[in-house]
Formats: sequence, C-alpha cells, structure tokens
Amino acid sequence: MYDYLIVGSGLFGAVCARELTDKGKRCLVIDRRDHPAGNVYTATQDGICVHVYGAHIFHTDERALWDYVNRFAEFNNFVNSPIARYHDEVYNLPFNMNTFRQMWGIATPQQAREIIEAQRREIPGEPRNLEEQAISLIGRDLYEKLVKGYTEKQWGRRCDELPAFIIKRLPVRFTFDNNYFDDRYQGIPLEGYTALVEALLAGIETRCGVDYRDLGGPKELEGLARRTIFTGQIDEFYGFRFGALEWRSLRFETETLETDNYQGVAAVNYTDSETPFTRIIEHKHFVYGTQPQTVVSREYPLDWEKGLDAYYPVNDDRNQARFCQYAELAAQEEALVFGGRLGTYRYYDMDDAIAAALALTQQELQR
Repeated sequence: MYDYLIVGSGLFGAVCARELTDKGKRCLVIDRRDHPAGNVYTATQDGICVHVYGAHIFHTDERALWDYVNRFAEFNNFVNSPIARYHDEVYNLPFNMNTFRQMWGIATPQQAREIIEAQRREIPGEPRNLEEQAISLIGRDLYEKLVKGYTEKQWGRRCDELPAFIIKRLPVRFTFDNNYFDDRYQGIPLEGYTALVEALLAGIETRCGVDYRDLGGPKELEGLARRTIFTGQIDEFYGFRFGALEWRSLRFETETLETDNYQGVAAVNYTDSETPFTRIIEHKHFVYGTQPQTVVSREYPLDWEKGLDAYYPVNDDRNQARFCQYAELAAQEEALVFGGRLGTYRYYDMDDAIAAALALTQQELQR
C-alpha cells in the first residue's frame, strides 16, 4: 500500500510528492493527461520550447521559493515586459511612464498624475465593479483602450458586471519601468517547465494517462493508499452535487512561422474588442531563442464546460457560496485532502502554488 496517492502532476502535486518522498513516504502520482506538469507543461516544437497551455513566468519575492525551484532547474533572467496593441496603436505594459507618454505625449510623472487624477474624479465613491475600479485607478483613457476590451474578452462579461477586486492589484507606476512584476526573482527554466517537474518527480512512481476514477471509487482508493491528495476539480470529485463551479477556459492556435522574429516580444495583448483572441505568445523570446523560424500561439478565452480545461475561477459571490458547500464535504473526509488551483477553487501564481504545497506537506508530516 502507498502512503500517498497524489492525483495530479502539476506543480502542486509534484512538490507534495517530492517533499513526502524525501521524508520516507511512498507515493504514487497519477494524471489524466498523457504527460506530467499540468498546465506548466512545455514541449519542443521545431526546436523551440513551447508553453503548451499558455505563458508561464516564474516570479517571487521569497528567496526560499527561488532557491527551492533552482534546486531542480536552472533559470534564466527573463523579465516580463509585454506589449499592448489597440488597433494600430502600441503601448508598453504594465502602466508606467512609457505607457503614459504613448497615450498622452507627456514626459513627466507630474503631468501623468494630473491627467489621471482629473479622470479619476468620474468615480466619486467606492468602486462598485471592475469598470469603476479601473477608472478610479488609471482614468477613462487607459481603461477604454487597454483594459475594457481585453478584460471583457477574458471573462466573457461586461466590465460593469465584474467584481472590482479582480483588478485591484493592477500595476501602475510613475517611472519608466516596463518590468511587469515587482518581485525580486524572475525567470524561466532553461530546459522548460516539464524538465523542472520531471526533476521534482525523479524516482517517484508516476502514471500518466490515468484518471483517478480508473482506480475505482472511494473504497478502492482507500485500499490503494492511506491518504489521497487530490488536485483536480473539487466539484467534479463530488459528481457536481451542488452544481458545477464556473471557470473560464482557453483555446490555443499554435503554428510555426518561417521568420526568425514575428513580434519582437514574448507577449502581445490585443486590447480591442474586435480581435477575437486576447494575446499572441511568441515562445522563443522566453529563452532568447535564435532559431531561423518561430512558434506563436493565439489565445482565445471561452466559457468552461465539461470536457474543457478549467483555467480561471469565476470568484463571484454565487460561485464562492457553491464552493463553500463542497468545502464542507471535503472537511468531513478522513483520508482525503484537496489542494492546488482546481481543488481549492482559487487562482495561484506558481510561487503561491509551491508555497501552498510545502505548507500542506508540513501539515501532513505532523499528523
């Protein structure tokens, strides 16, 4: 019998497996996909490392987490500096003095502050939705060109129907700094994220292409392992008893182009409402590739339905109430614990996922 069955081989599951194995526990990792690494999976296409399920840039302010991932992979010094395109206009992201100069033709922080402050007065009280929150942060001009269309495509709803908290952490700087993240440590594994996860899972029995339901029901799982860490969708595990939690999903169109440089940057966001995709990723720029060709992926948001991959939780009040019903069921489990993005119905950055996995395994080892 295994000490732990870990359902899901993404970062959360792989870190749990590594930590428990290193403490003498016998683990089995399974994944319904035919490959490890979950959504951080990378694969080589035409000599280029492709982020198959969308761009992933590791960033953290925690030295311990940076040191942890560097135990398993060598990282480069990639800095995320995306570009926004609104029709034929091009802007730097995140919102900084370069953006303000491109938008208004100004040169000083004081000029930018004055324009934004004047436009912010449109929202006199506490913002009631995402649209009002965005305008209260950056003003009407930036909202209309760089936030509204992109966000409504991303979430499939009007901005005045989305909760304000989604955009409260929007980076706004009055310096000429195009680095999207404020975190001290940032980079991408030179050999891709799949190699990182494979290093985490080294020496641990891992079976891909295996759904947890293939192993039987709750009784059979209890006979297979003393404890189960489940990183799949919590509502699916309980047969959607209280209804399905809402997610946003993504569709990718990936192609090889016979040019060495298509857009000059790893990520370009298309912020107008007419363009059906939200961004184009040019994968070679993540690792400073010099290949004669390039691989690009167009990212199309769509509503999640059963059979699609779940990416972003729709954390409105209705869905949170439904999740709490599932969490109450989970709290009654004696040999099962839920974790990760899908199991806890929350969005994780990669460093947060790793930190949560480390915390969970500490709790498990103290049982």
